[in-house]
Amino acid sequence: MKILFLTDNFVPETNAPATRTYEHCKQWVEQGIDVTVITCVPNFPKGKVFNGYKNKLIQREVIDGIKVIRVWSYISANKGTVKRILDYVSYMISSFIVGLFIKTDLIVATSPQFFTAISGRWLSFWKRTKWVMEVRDIWPESIKAVGAMKDGYILKYFEYLEHKMYESAHKIVVVTDSFKKYLIESHGIPKDKIGVVKNGISPGQFSPKEKAQQLLQDLNLEDKFIIGYIGTHGMAHALDFVLNSASKLSNKNFHFLLVGDGAHKEYLRSLKETLNLDNVTMLDNVNKDQVRDYISILDIGLVNLKKSDTFKSVIPSKIFELCAMRKPILIGVEGEAKKIVEDYNVGIGFVPENYDSFETKLNYLYENKGSYDFDNLLIDFDRVKLSKKMLHFISK
Repeated sequence: MKILFLTDNFVPETNAPATRTYEHCKQWVEQGIDVTVITCVPNFPKGKVFNGYKNKLIQREVIDGIKVIRVWSYISANKGTVKRILDYVSYMISSFIVGLFIKTDLIVATSPQFFTAISGRWLSFWKRTKWVMEVRDIWPESIKAVGAMKDGYILKYFEYLEHKMYESAHKIVVVTDSFKKYLIESHGIPKDKIGVVKNGISPGQFSPKEKAQQLLQDLNLEDKFIIGYIGTHGMAHALDFVLNSASKLSNKNFHFLLVGDGAHKEYLRSLKETLNLDNVTMLDNVNKDQVRDYISILDIGLVNLKKSDTFKSVIPSKIFELCAMRKPILIGVEGEAKKIVEDYNVGIGFVPENYDSFETKLNYLYENKGSYDFDNLLIDFDRVKLSKKMLHFISK
């Protein structure tokens, strides 16, 4: 069987879409599937081409048995609505043109932005091949949730396209039960057409390790209780709330470590200076091999999003990375994500963007080390098992 996978993010990028797609494709290759990925030159999130790559019309490589074709796209940093749309549209066109020449039995196109899905739909039509839409985010609902676009003709047209994508896909793979419910109730999609394959963690990808003492010394944090956020600093992540909260906390032992890049990074740096915070360390994005060292020095892993009904349906992938390294979680996300954290006893939730709730739950975790049950969650969210489940569903 041959699968053509369309994604605008792929390794060596380290964001959630890149990692999820890579892990699925790697497992499928190990099961004997011929997998080709059409993606962009790695540049996320700064909009700068990674060393060893050039943004040219087409280039090929093989990564762990996965055939990777990188196509030209308009490269932009992860900020600015117009520039990002140009980025998405250019990839849509390039991936469609190149995809026409790839032999395949099945096409998979992944969101969150559905210009990738449009390319998948076009290829499905011209190649007379079934296509699967993977929905990692309800787009354009998430755009409205972070205030990036207001209701209007453009957004309504995007919503029209969204519905057409759902209708035309042979199968739809979603990452939460809430997404499935949304597609059934809001778009009238038959439930048998939708499969739920949640995010997870691959065995051995992350595992417990002793605190990286040299890193603690380098950061001058040896005697601190470290609350860490490692990931995208975007519009959705409400890290300004975290900085404002840090300015109010009375416990001088608390120290916040924010690692990553994104659309709001410069604004957050400016806010940190304005608030004169000496209990916050902000670092740029680190490579995947270094992430484990940074997670190792955390006492608590922070998972945070803006308060929005839209985000009640998401499950941030960093939950599983933190659990694999046995780090208790302080989660400011309502809905399915909070339920997983609390039901599996791997942390505790606070009301998003509510300072009193944040302080109360943070103090609770500080004073009560607790007994956490990470193993059961890791068994249920084993990515090898999830990849097999996805392959079985889309190939039926």
